Amino acid sequence: MKDFTDKVAVITGAGSGIGRSLAVKLAGHGARLALSDIDTAAVADTANTCEKMGAQAAPFTLDVSDRDAVYAHADDVRGQFGQVNLVFNNAGVALQANVEDMAWEDFEWLMNINFWGVAYGTKAFLPHLIESGDGHIVNVSSVFGLMGIPSQSAYNAAKFAVRGFTEALRQEMRAARHPVGVTCVHPGGIKTNIAVNARGVPDGDREQVGKGFETIALTHPDSAARIILGGVRRNQPRVLIGPDARVFDAIPRVIGPRYQDVGAPVYRLAQSVAGRFGITL
Repeated sequence: MKDFTDKVAVITGAGSGIGRSLAVKLAGHGARLALSDIDTAAVADTANTCEKMGAQAAPFTLDVSDRDAVYAHADDVRGQFGQVNLVFNNAGVALQANVEDMAWEDFEWLMNINFWGVAYGTKAFLPHLIESGDGHIVNVSSVFGLMGIPSQSAYNAAKFAVRGFTEALRQEMRAARHPVGVTCVHPGGIKTNIAVNARGVPDGDREQVGKGFETIALTHPDSAARIILGGVRRNQPRVLIGPDARVFDAIPRVIGPRYQDVGAPVYRLAQSVAGRFGITL
């Protein structure tokens, strides 16, 4: 897909962060936009911004963990826009918790959004993408879909699952000769509110966590959106976002699974340093 003009793009998590930036970038390229988020006011604001740029943009309130709602959304978008060309399964949440202490409720909450939301969005829209004759699906994994990280076991589980699911899907589309490109995105630290809103972070730590994440997050959502759309144009199977993503990609290739032995003492050191600032890891 070289040109986004008049293409119908579906974006989940479009109320903020990468999703909002994708919407604005695509509006500038003449795409028509079906934008969703669980935050009604936020996605309405994104749609309004895109409409002021001259784009057709419809906001939808959507909980991606609700399979029936996602399928109904796919039918609504197809009915309203007449076609679907691009789907960005972007919505996601975070959870900081060790396996030993993690509550099932929190684990299931994250998996329902970060993995099942991607799977539902893919399955619900795939027939419409095939029908369009010129489709592309983008599933957002993470650098945590490349390496396991202590305290991020649930997030790792979801993002590794997204990676495997998406890589298999790309091969299936090519084997069946369907006109659908498939790309898996692995962002590094992006300057969004995902860390501040994560479950498992004590309320008293949120301000410090937000400041810390802002410092180490190397990429702005606008840059992430530009890189993703470039990957779609080139039909790339994998898109890495940020220099930190390249590091995460390289370490398992170079060291292999022994990176886990190095990661454990590094994590203990990080816990010690964070504790001096009153932050719990």
